[in-house]
Amino acid sequence: MMNDDIDLEDAAPWLVLFATIAGGFLRILLLDAKGLWLDETFSIWMANLKVSEMLQWVIKIDQHPPLYYFLLHLWVGMNGSSPYFARLLSVLFGVGTIPIFYLIGKRLSGPLMGVAAAAFLAFSPFNIYYAQEARMYTLLMFNASVATLALVRLLTDARSKAPMGSQIRNYLKVWKSAAPVEMVEEKPFTYKVESGFQKRWKAWVSRHHWLPVSEIETDLSWLAFILFSTLTLYSHNTAVFFPVAANVFVLGLMLFQRKNKPAAELVFQPPSFLNWVKSQGVILLLWIPWIIPFIKQSSVVYNRFWIPAPTWEAVAQVLKSLINPSAPLPSNLTTGIWIFFGVVFILGLVRFWGQFSKFLFLVTLFAIPLGGELLVSIWRPIFSGRTLIWISIPLILLLAAGIARLKYKILVIIVLGSLVTINLFSVSDYFRFFQKEDWNTAARTVAGWAEDDDLVLFNSNFVEIPFNYYIESYETHQYLRLEKRGLPLDLIDDGVLEPVMTEEDVPALLSLLKDHERVFLVYSHDSYTDPLGLIPQTIASQMKLIRTNEFYGGVVQEYEAQ
Repeated sequence: MMNDDIDLEDAAPWLVLFATIAGGFLRILLLDAKGLWLDETFSIWMANLKVSEMLQWVIKIDQHPPLYYFLLHLWVGMNGSSPYFARLLSVLFGVGTIPIFYLIGKRLSGPLMGVAAAAFLAFSPFNIYYAQEARMYTLLMFNASVATLALVRLLTDARSKAPMGSQIRNYLKVWKSAAPVEMVEEKPFTYKVESGFQKRWKAWVSRHHWLPVSEIETDLSWLAFILFSTLTLYSHNTAVFFPVAANVFVLGLMLFQRKNKPAAELVFQPPSFLNWVKSQGVILLLWIPWIIPFIKQSSVVYNRFWIPAPTWEAVAQVLKSLINPSAPLPSNLTTGIWIFFGVVFILGLVRFWGQFSKFLFLVTLFAIPLGGELLVSIWRPIFSGRTLIWISIPLILLLAAGIARLKYKILVIIVLGSLVTINLFSVSDYFRFFQKEDWNTAARTVAGWAEDDDLVLFNSNFVEIPFNYYIESYETHQYLRLEKRGLPLDLIDDGVLEPVMTEEDVPALLSLLKDHERVFLVYSHDSYTDPLGLIPQTIASQMKLIRTNEFYGGVVQEYEAQ
C-alpha cells in the first residue's frame, strides 16, 4: 500500500499513547539504581533552600536560571528528596515531550511523521539518560518543544497575520452575549426555563455563549509561543539561542517574501511584522528580571569554567550522542548503523523537496544554537551536549520525515522498527554499563572508619554537597559528629565555588591539621581544583596515610597523626 493511502488519523493517537507509555516505562525503569552524582545533589541542595536563599545562591555560584530549582523546590516539598522522587520530575517532563513531538510532526507533514517523531523520541537513549537525571535538561527540552509547536502552528496559519488578540476579544464579546434560548423538541413553542434548584456554576455556564476553541486557536498559539519561549530562557542560559534562531528564520522569511511577492509560494507563511515584534517584545519584557543575573553569571563563566575547548572530534561525538550514543561496536557494524541513519536523513531531505521553507526551519533550529555555542567557545568554552539537548528536535523531526517519505507501509514498519531496535540496544547499554559518581560509597567509607569530631576535608568544596547528602543518614543513625571543611575555602561558609588550591593556602591547611588526630580526605575533581596535588602532599607531610578506598569519581584517604 502506498504511503499516501495510509490513513493514520484514527490510529495515530493510540500509537502515540503506546509510544508515550513505552517511553515513560524506559524513563522510570531503574530510576534510583544509579547514585546521584555531583550536579544532581547540587540541584536537591538548592531545592531544599528557601526561595530567597535559592535565588541568592543561584546568582552567586551557579550558571543556570532558577526555573528548574524553583519547580524542584515545590516538588521535593511534596514528595521528599530521595533519588527516585528527585529524578521523577525530570521523567515527567521527558514523557510529556513525546506527544508534543507528535503534534509538531503532524503539523509539519501529517500524522505518519508525527508518529515516527514521537516513537523515535520515546526510545531516544540521549533523552532517556537525561530524563533520569535531577537536572534541568528535560525541562529545557519540554519548553523548547512546546514553543516550537506554537511557532510551527503560527507559520502554517494565515490568521497569524490578523492583529494579535483580536480572536480573544471577539470571543469575549460573543461569550458575554446571552446564550440562545433552547427550545424543547418534544413540545413545539415550549422553551426551557432555569429551575431554582440549578447549581450556580451551571447557571453561569448556561447564560454565556460558548464558541469552539478553534475560534481562538491562533491567539492561543501566540500565548503559548510567548510563554514557553520565556520558560525556555528561564530553563537554561544557553537557550538564548532559541529566540535568536526563531528571529533569524521568521525575519528572513519575511524578507524573502517581501522581495519575491508574486513568485514565492512558501509552505510556511510568516505572521505580520507587527505581531512578531509584539511577541518578541513581551518575551523580552518577561526575561528582563533575569538579564542582570545572566550577565553576572556569564562574566563568572568567562573568567573561569571547567569545560575544555571543543575539538572537531568532540563536536562529532556530541552530534552522534544526540542520535544514538551506542557503546563501542565492531567498526563494520558501527559504519553500517550510521549509513542506515544517513539514508533515513537523506530521505528526510527528499521529503521536504519543494517545501524548502520547512527544511530551512529545521536547519535554523539546529545550526544557530550549535554554531552559537561553538562561536562563544572561541572566547570561553561552553560547548556541551546536554545544553544542546533541544537541537535534537530538528534532528528527530528530519529522521521522522525520512520515515514518512517511504512509499510502502511495510517499509515504514521495517525502518522505524529497526531504528527503535538500535536505540533499544543503546538504552540497554546505558542501564547495564553506564556509571555515575558513587558518593554513597564515599560516605559509607567515612562513616565506617570515622569517630566523633574527626575532620573530613574536600579538595573541591563543591563535592561536600553530594557527600553531605549521603552521609546525613549515617550521621543520624550512628549519632556521628564530623567536622567538614572544603579547601582552600568552604563553600557553605565562604560562598566561593571551587577555588584553586595554591601555595598561599598551605599554611591554613597546616593549621587545620594541628587540632586533629585523624583526618579524612575526600579527593575528587582534583584536576580543576588541586592541579598541583598540594592537598595530599601537605597532609602526608604531617600525618601518616593509614588506608585508602577508591570509589567511582574519587578516593577516600584516612590519615593519622605520626
